[in-house]
Amino acid sequence: MRDLTRLPHQLDREAGSCRAIIETPKGNRGKYDYDPETDLFELAKMLPDGMSFPVDFGFVPSTLCDDGDPLDVMVLCEEPSPVGALVQVRLIGVLKAEETEAGRVERNDRLLAIPLRSHLYASAKTLDDLEPVFLENVSQFWINKAKLEGKSFKIVGRGGPSAAIELVRRSAKMAKKAA
Repeated sequence: MRDLTRLPHQLDREAGSCRAIIETPKGNRGKYDYDPETDLFELAKMLPDGMSFPVDFGFVPSTLCDDGDPLDVMVLCEEPSPVGALVQVRLIGVLKAEETEAGRVERNDRLLAIPLRSHLYASAKTLDDLEPVFLENVSQFWINKAKLEGKSFKIVGRGGPSAAIELVRRSAKMAKKAA
């Protein structure tokens, strides 16, 4: 049995690209989580009527964060990718975030990336190339989702492509140490 969380991330610092595994497609109400033991994607929760994921959501393989999960990545795509898709992406930034549950605060950053094969978003190189209202809407999605789960989610900053690349690099080091 393979484990997609251990698939090489193929970070290319110069190109600012890496691999992403899509767990939850854009427009879905169902949140899927990858289970390395079964090598399957399991429905973890359902969002309420009227709420859906604004972007493809997944993880960067061969990374590990403070919350014990691989590094989260939001992928801006022309159309939803299927659950389990492997997508080569270019990192354009990071939403730096803290999530609080039962009084415990953890960093829970979200990378933002563009598929290398994108036409619609091909010219986006940084978060500044996106509409401010889009970034606000994405931030509000995470805040509202956390609230529904009895948590709080707070954006504490933003970073550009170099911060995103560094976050992948650091998270990959954590994954190697834990292996």
